[in-house]
Amino acid sequence: MIYTPREDSFLLERFVKERVKGRNVLDVGCGSGIQIKAVLKGGAKSVAGIDVDERSLAFCKGKGLSVLKSDLFENVKRRFDLIVFNPPYLPDDKREDSTSKKATTGGKKGDEIIVRFLSEVGEHLEKEGIVLLVVSSLTPKEEIERVMKKEGFRKRILCCERFFMESLEVWELRRSN
Repeated sequence: MIYTPREDSFLLERFVKERVKGRNVLDVGCGSGIQIKAVLKGGAKSVAGIDVDERSLAFCKGKGLSVLKSDLFENVKRRFDLIVFNPPYLPDDKREDSTSKKATTGGKKGDEIIVRFLSEVGEHLEKEGIVLLVVSSLTPKEEIERVMKKEGFRKRILCCERFFMESLEVWELRRSN
């Protein structure tokens, strides 16, 4: 399923545009390619997108965007200055159909994909690199915070905006010195 850009996508895009100039950028879970397009317009040195969804990849390739099939960092072989991720972050909801769950559900509790991402991202981030991550108020934060600390990241909340049933935050993560 191609994730249609929504509030979370547009919120992240705002901060991506401000940070891409001259950087090598990776968009994790590229979906429709909205962040890749923002990166290209912002003057990045390079940009690549990854996703597990074949339809998203075909859609992005059809738009001329550079994308690769990868389950998080499974097929990523290099490091980047900026890694952006608008992850599936909602807890499992039995009422949701299986197709849309792929784009919205971050695991049983909602934090599992983010935790896995945080455990792997350091290997693909340059020393002074930045991660931009969308997190929902519906996502439990305890394990996320524990893994961030274990992996040596500090966060800065760039914004918090309320939408319908949740608040969305964009986090900027950097390595602790």
